[in-house]
Amino acid sequence: MLGIVKKIFGTQNDRIVKKYQSRVKEINALESTYEKMTDDELKSAFKSFKEEIQKETKTLDDILNDVFAIIRETSKRTTSMRHFDVQLIGGMVLHQGDIAEMKTGEGKTLVATLPVVLNAMTGKGVHVVTVNDYLARRDAEEMSVIYNFLELSVGIITANIEGDEDRKSQYDADITYGTNNEFGFDYLRDNMRYSSSEKMQGNHNFVIVDEVDSILIDESRTPLIISGPTDRTLEGYKIADAVAQKLKVEEDFTLDEKNKTVSLTEAGNENAEKLFGVDNLYSMENAVLSHHLDQALKARHLFEIDVDYVVKDGEIVIVDEFTGRLSEGRRFSEGLHQALEAKEGVEIKEESQTLADITFQNYFRQYKKLAGMTGTAQTEATEFAQIYSLDVISIPTNLPMLREDKNDLIYKTEQEKFEAVIKDIKLRNQKGQPVLVGTASIEKSELLHALLKDAKVPHSVLNAKNHEKEAQIVKDAGMKGAVTIATNMAGRGVDIKLSDEIKELGGLYIISTERHESRRIDNQLRGRSGRQGDPGESRFYLSLEDNLLRIFGSDKIRSIMDRLGIEEGEHIESKMVTRAVENAQKKVEQMHFESRKHLLEYDDVANEQRKTIYNFRNNLLDADYDIDSKINEVRTDYVQNVLFRAEIYEGSVKEEFDLANLISIIKADMQIEIDEEELKDLDYAELALHVDKIITDNYDKKMSVVDDEQRHEIGRILYLQVLDKAWRDHLYQMDILKTGIGLRGYNQKDPLTEYKKESYNLFMELVDQIKYESIKTLHLVQLRDQKEEEELQAMQEMMARMEEENSKGIKFEHASSSDQTEPIVEKKVPRNDPCPCGSGKKYKQCCGKSGPKKGILA
Repeated sequence: MLGIVKKIFGTQNDRIVKKYQSRVKEINALESTYEKMTDDELKSAFKSFKEEIQKETKTLDDILNDVFAIIRETSKRTTSMRHFDVQLIGGMVLHQGDIAEMKTGEGKTLVATLPVVLNAMTGKGVHVVTVNDYLARRDAEEMSVIYNFLELSVGIITANIEGDEDRKSQYDADITYGTNNEFGFDYLRDNMRYSSSEKMQGNHNFVIVDEVDSILIDESRTPLIISGPTDRTLEGYKIADAVAQKLKVEEDFTLDEKNKTVSLTEAGNENAEKLFGVDNLYSMENAVLSHHLDQALKARHLFEIDVDYVVKDGEIVIVDEFTGRLSEGRRFSEGLHQALEAKEGVEIKEESQTLADITFQNYFRQYKKLAGMTGTAQTEATEFAQIYSLDVISIPTNLPMLREDKNDLIYKTEQEKFEAVIKDIKLRNQKGQPVLVGTASIEKSELLHALLKDAKVPHSVLNAKNHEKEAQIVKDAGMKGAVTIATNMAGRGVDIKLSDEIKELGGLYIISTERHESRRIDNQLRGRSGRQGDPGESRFYLSLEDNLLRIFGSDKIRSIMDRLGIEEGEHIESKMVTRAVENAQKKVEQMHFESRKHLLEYDDVANEQRKTIYNFRNNLLDADYDIDSKINEVRTDYVQNVLFRAEIYEGSVKEEFDLANLISIIKADMQIEIDEEELKDLDYAELALHVDKIITDNYDKKMSVVDDEQRHEIGRILYLQVLDKAWRDHLYQMDILKTGIGLRGYNQKDPLTEYKKESYNLFMELVDQIKYESIKTLHLVQLRDQKEEEELQAMQEMMARMEEENSKGIKFEHASSSDQTEPIVEKKVPRNDPCPCGSGKKYKQCCGKSGPKKGILA
């Protein structure tokens, strides 16, 4: 019934496209007007529209028809390419902040110029994101002739831009091309800077994400992390790996290949405790051991060399599961990478501590307007709608699609499958038809390479280590007699153009040796053939030993094969079996969607905290921010806290106030001496005001040697330093919380709810810690005049020598310096170290003695 309704009234997608088609007619009607103009007249017309936008006398929608017509005319004159009508529709979809699904070869790079130019007219900057440096550079350079004609500047952000000034100048352009990783990491780095003038990225106004499914879906399970080293020991990974090798599958632990998880049995738990030599593996003090063992078992039984990772130059390098590329520089998190290093016997690199992190979902959702384009998005339309509020609009092809997609051929064993693949490749190669063979892993690429070598079939293997070289190999895949082996996503964004001779031979033939977990990746591979009305053909060869079928769908298909009496070397080919395979893929896609959604639910909690900290940090970077008022406000909070710690409460009898304890705490915190006589006979309110005045006077006296501007700068920089350190420590605590929170499920509690509650408590502690530590640091700061420079230099040299001999004791850290003064933060002696006075006692029992510390900064 639903199908009949769709046939009569059309789908929602059809209705949207029809609406855009009526506007295309209006744009086409303007073509003759702008064709007659000289270059100067065309530029002048564009400039006048730009002025109207910036004066806000017109909106972008008001001028869309004229501007699209001008861009098309500009493209004809500068690139000899005229935007097709379907490309105009794609441009309008992107401008509306949706996803334009356009098949391979439909010219998405040219489509992007339409919304890019239109939105760049606001002067607020437009970002165009691609999957690699090669494509960012290629697209920017090819399209810059259009942008430059219309007097718009173009920037390119790639990994090889080193200097901050160069990078900033690229972001200052009207239009900036770059990769998702570069944009994301620059955002995190911007939020670690100590001056707003050093920030690079500017506005998050409008972004177009090319290959949007790859970036916002495939790569979104891995957050962007800037990390630094920790001082944790690495020996535990080797011990855990040795224990993992002695435990047996099923007897000691069970594996869940679908979800990539490991669970110890009761017997396994007892064996592990004996091997580790502990009484309770899951007690708090052994939490690290149980975590290491979990990762060691995963490394040994769920992660395969040459499939999930490779060993290269003595290092573990991740293989991207979607592209098959080596992800140089990336590391598995939560100790898994160290577990793999222990497994393979390579050097174990120290675990890193998160300094800043964000998911791609939360990075791109910052933009006022987000749009994307790809050849394959409909299978993930639900996720785009739920996570990003993006609708997927399928744009018709400019010419009818002629590619023939044949039913899958399914064999019982992998060996039979590959024998059939080699036979098919040889037949096609003999008649000169080019063949592109997609594999799901590097391991399978190498196996196929060896088989073709034995069969004496000339071929190219794409190892995907160099994007530029990769692009050239993919371009050449359409040459006569070419056989190219590649991972399923290789050469994404590169068109394979065919000669007339190749078209007569049937066009490019696509063979895939395995179904990917995602239908979208399969469609992407198929989409390499049949561009712009070219002929083409695709076929998938499968076996019951393939991972996807083995884990998710082989029982049903095996029973069909057994009923049909399939002999060795024979295959089955039917729509029913192809549907069964697609159902298996849908199961995996749903599982991955839940995984990404789960990651995002947790990151949304962290993201609210991140936004709060980054907003406050941006306030501190603002030269006009009233830091003195903030310090006064925090000081008042500190006084309330210090009274609480000294057990002096509002409403208590003043004769019972423990003033000696209060004075002791203030001295330990701030090195301020207070005469007890000053505080006698004061009630609670009077005492709070008087303590506040003493601390304020002390601070004002210290700061009297500098002018107001310097005082503001010192306060700002020291506050930032405290904030950054506390935030890093908080991220570490959040990592630990996230790692163990899943265990709450065993106690009939929702882990996400528990995570929200506990992370909120941690965040409130963070806010209090920032207040408390900043006020202490600001009051401990020592300022010196430059005239004392020589004396102090001699003292510092002596201190450096002492520090070398004995790393404990008083240290000095330098904050920002001005022309006349330099602040120094004096760090306290650790409480359990010998007291520097020489008494022989511990510091906490001598000069560091203070009253009990209770409560946190309110």
